[in-house]
Amino acid sequence: MKIGCGSFFILTSHTMIATILTLIVALEHLYMMYMEMFAWETRGKRFFRSLPEDLFAPTRSMAANQGLYNGFLVAGLAWSFFIGDPMWSANVRLFFLGCVAVAGTYGALTVSKKIFFAQALPAIVAMVCVLAKV
Repeated sequence: MKIGCGSFFILTSHTMIATILTLIVALEHLYMMYMEMFAWETRGKRFFRSLPEDLFAPTRSMAANQGLYNGFLVAGLAWSFFIGDPMWSANVRLFFLGCVAVAGTYGALTVSKKIFFAQALPAIVAMVCVLAKV
């Protein structure tokens, strides 16, 4: 059963968990985009406490670029909800969730293991649910 209007839809029943998890991943990256692009020197300092405070001003444009990439991930995940064909919707969703999983795994290997649990693992679980049609 589909609910929604126009071409936007959320499948109920067998894909509700995958939908909710995808929305959580998208919202997480939307917040990261906001923080990196617009609040790097305020909220960023509180979030990334391990970085020396004097690094935030000179790395502002680098963080904004990183935030832009997070925005692209959000756009792709959001786009997957507007695709009317369920197979294409799932394929697009899997692609962007896969991008999040790869980026999160790379971050865990190069920066902090916490990144895997915060970014990669939710995306991987969402991917499993999309594939299992849960």
